[in-house]
Amino acid sequence: MRSRVVWRRVATAFGIYGSAFLGVLASVVASRELTKVDFSRFALVFAVTGLLQMFLDLTVEEVVVKFGNRYIARDDWSRFHRLLRVAFVVKMAGGALGTLAVVAAAGIAPWIWTVGGVQGAMLVAALIPFLQAPEGMGSAILLLRNRYDVRAWLLAWSMGLRLAAVAIGASFGLVETFVGIVVAQVVSTLTMAVIGIAGLRRFPEAPPSANLGDDRPALRAFAVQSTVASGLASLRGLLPTVLVGIVARPVDIGYFRIAQAPQTAFASLSAPVRLVLLAEQTRDVEQGRADRAFTFLRRYIGGTAVLGLVGVPLLWLATPTLVRWVYGSRYVGASDAVRLMLVAAAIQLVFGWSKSFPVSIGRPGLRTAAQVVELVALVPLVLVFGALYGATGAAAALIGSSSVFAAFWTFQLVRLHGTALEAPA
Repeated sequence: MRSRVVWRRVATAFGIYGSAFLGVLASVVASRELTKVDFSRFALVFAVTGLLQMFLDLTVEEVVVKFGNRYIARDDWSRFHRLLRVAFVVKMAGGALGTLAVVAAAGIAPWIWTVGGVQGAMLVAALIPFLQAPEGMGSAILLLRNRYDVRAWLLAWSMGLRLAAVAIGASFGLVETFVGIVVAQVVSTLTMAVIGIAGLRRFPEAPPSANLGDDRPALRAFAVQSTVASGLASLRGLLPTVLVGIVARPVDIGYFRIAQAPQTAFASLSAPVRLVLLAEQTRDVEQGRADRAFTFLRRYIGGTAVLGLVGVPLLWLATPTLVRWVYGSRYVGASDAVRLMLVAAAIQLVFGWSKSFPVSIGRPGLRTAAQVVELVALVPLVLVFGALYGATGAAAALIGSSSVFAAFWTFQLVRLHGTALEAPA
C-alpha cells in the first residue's frame, strides 16, 4: 500500500512538471513564431481570458473534495451523488459567466489597453471558459479517488494539445492560434469527461437525496469563500499583465509575459505537493488524523526555503544567457524583469502551501483574507512601477506584494499552530 502511494506521488510530480514544461514551451513557440507586437497581444488575450475565467468561475471542486470526503467517510452515498449533481450545474453556469465576461472585455478592449488588434482573438478565446468548465468536476472526482496522478497526466495531455495548437496556429496568425487552442480544449475536455465518468462509476450507487439537508448552509458558505479565494488567487498571475497593458508600452506586455516564466516554473515545482496535500490532508482531517498536517507543512517550508536560497542566485547570474537561448536575442530586454521575478517566485514557492492548507482545515476565509491583503499591495505597486519602469517595474512590484503576503501567513501560521487542527472544521 505504501509503495502504491509513493508511486502515485512520483507520477503526479512527473505529470505536473511535464505539463508546466509544455506550457512554458507553448509560450516560447508563440514568442518565436509571432511578431513582438502579436506576442504582446497573445499575452494580453491569454491573461484577460484566464483572469475573467478564474474570477467568475464558481469554484466547486474544492467543495466537492471537502464534503465529498466527508460523505465517503460516513457512507452517505445519497448526499454524495446529490453533491456532484449540484456541483456540475453550478460549474457549467460559472463557465458560461466567464465566456460572457470575455466577450464583454473584447468589446471595450480598444478603450482600455495600449495595444490594439486583440478583439478578434479575444472573441475566439471567449469559448475557452465554458468548454473547460467540465474539467473541474472530472478533476474533483479523481481527487476523491486519490488518483491525483491521473489528474496530473491529464493536465500534461491538455498542455501538450495546447502546445500543438500554438505551434500550428502561430504560423498563420494570432486569431488562428486561438482557434487552435479552442480545438485543443474540446479534445482535452472530452478526454477528462470519459475518465471522470469512469471514476465516478466506481463509487457505490445510490439514489441522490432530494437535498443536502443540514449541510446546505455550510456548503454554500464554503463554496462562496472558495470561489472568492480562487478568484483572488488568479489575480496574482494574471492581473499584473492586464495592468501592464494599461500603463506601459505594448512591448512591455511581451517582456512581462516572459518574466513570468520563473513564477510559472516555481508554482509548478510545488504543484504536485499541493495536489497531494489537498487530497490527503483533507481526507486525514475528516477522518480525525489531522496531526500529520503540521509535520508535512514544516518539511515543505524547510525544503522550499533551501531550494530558493540555492537556486535563485544561480539563476540570477544565468538569466541573460537563458533568455537569449530560449526566447531569442530580441527579448534580452526582459532579463532584468526575469531576475526580479525570480525573487518574487521564490517567496511564493515557500508559501505555496497556503493554497491547499486552508481548504483542508475548512477555513477558506483565511486564504481569502491573505489574498485581499496581497491584492491591496499588488494593484497600486504594479500601476506605479509599471508606468515608471515597464516590465521591470512590474516585476519589482510583485516582490513587494509577495512579501506582504508572506508576512500575513507567517503571522497566521504562528497563531494557528496547535489550535487549528484539533477537530474537523
